[in-house]
Amino acid sequence: MFPVLQPPTDRRDAGFTILEVLIALAIVAVSVLAIGSVMSTNARGVRTLESHVALMQAAQTVLATAIPERNELTPGVRSGQLRGYRWQIDVGPVGGGWAAADTDAAWIPELVKIRVRSPSGAAVDLETVRLVHGPGRS
Repeated sequence: MFPVLQPPTDRRDAGFTILEVLIALAIVAVSVLAIGSVMSTNARGVRTLESHVALMQAAQTVLATAIPERNELTPGVRSGQLRGYRWQIDVGPVGGGWAAADTDAAWIPELVKIRVRSPSGAAVDLETVRLVHGPGRS
């Protein structure tokens, strides 16, 4: 049989020194911290995006369902709550010096301002113009 030769372990290049092990651990630790930082930033961004999407969905629902029909739309303020989101609708004249009181216009534009506030305090403001029947029209 052939004798088995084992490499000598007392050579200079036989293994890692404690300094090399510490440097490798430091590199691993920095890499793990960087990955953790990216993950927490990503999670925060996702939560912010989800809350913004929920706020915009609530605003869209208010825009579609809470504004009265044209024949019932009158100037003033309405408010309410939808799934924890508070909303307020303010209907008034468009402005800009435009007055319809002395005219015989069939349709008059009304400015509709919608403000929706989430339970966390974030808010969104929307504005739209709705045409309503003029004075004396039905």
